[in-house]
Parts: sequence; C-alpha cells; structure tokens
Amino acid sequence: MIRGMNTMPRRPQCATCLRPAATCICHWAAPVASTVEVLILQHPMEVDNAKGSARLLHLCLPGSRIEVGEQYDEAALCAMLGAGGRQPVLLYPDTPDERSLGIAAPPPFSAALAPARIQLLVLDATWRKSRKMLYLNPALQALPRLPLRATPPSHYLIRKAHAPDQLSTLEATCYALAQLEGDAQRYQRVIAAFDGFVAQQQAQAARGASAS
Repeated sequence: MIRGMNTMPRRPQCATCLRPAATCICHWAAPVASTVEVLILQHPMEVDNAKGSARLLHLCLPGSRIEVGEQYDEAALCAMLGAGGRQPVLLYPDTPDERSLGIAAPPPFSAALAPARIQLLVLDATWRKSRKMLYLNPALQALPRLPLRATPPSHYLIRKAHAPDQLSTLEATCYALAQLEGDAQRYQRVIAAFDGFVAQQQAQAARGASAS
C-alpha cells in the first residue's frame, strides 16, 4: 500500500440516478411520454447537486437527453439542435438587458408548430450560470424562445430562488410541455413525483441538522 493514499471506500452509487445509494431518487420516477422532444443542457456544477431536479426530470421523460457542459463545441451543439428535423426552441425568457451583452433579440417562435415537430431545449443551471451558458454558445442565442404563461407557484422549497416566480428545471419543463401540447394535466404526476423528491430532501436535511 502506498503511504498517504486515500483508502476510504467510495459510497455505493446508483447507476441510474447517479446519487449515493442511500439517497437514491429512482423510486420517485413517474414516466410520461412527451410528444415534444426534450434536450437538457446541464451546467457541470449541477451534476452533483443533491437539490437539482434535472436527473429526476430525465427519469420521468423517456427519450429525453442530458448533455453536460458550459461552453459546447459548436459543431457538436449544432448537430444536437433540431435532431430528427424538429424545430429547436429554447425554454428561456427574453430579457431586455441581453442587448447590453451583445445578444440579439431571438427570432419569433411559431405557436402553430405541431408538438411532434418541436425540440425543447432546457438549461439546467442557476440563473447566473444559465446566462453565461447562453452568452458562450451563440447557437443557443439564435433559437426562438418559449415564454411560460400563467405558471403556478413553485414547489421548490429546498433551494433559494433568484426571483419569486422562479421555477425548478423540472417544473418549468413540465409546464412548458403542457403548454406546447395543450394538456394541463398530463404532467401532474411528474410534479407530484417532484413533491416527493422535495420532501425527501427536506427530511434528509432535518436529520442532518438534528445529528449536528
């Protein structure tokens, strides 16, 4: 044995949700087949974030895809956009201050597009990191954007929000899919699964606080 080498065994990890086996979230998965294709671009800092909702979202949406990165290779990103002939649409608000960063106004989104022809791109990151991802990837700036309408209050009770109406990645995606597919109830079971996930995180935090 080499002196000084860390011989502490790693905690067993679930191969599906990539969480420690003791805090696995796979039992919360509530699969719903979406007509819209979902591509999740996840910031590297979110991969190991226990409070992150993107992995549960991915488990609940068969056919969805997660790609990790901050600045993507341009050719690789362009190859992912519009796969299968779908129209890529970015789930992201168009804020006026983007013009000061040199980001042009996005092209309009056609609400007449059939859901089966849409690819929804979701940025899984904090507000600040998502803005940086947008700035570093011009291909994302060129996409039409989907504004969410009349969303309910967030159930995301375990993470500090940038704004009062800010939603988790999972919630925002579910409401976007419901909006695009014209079915307000279709993704309620995914939201219910998210509630269970949040409750699990709260219980774990409470146990940690009492142990200390």
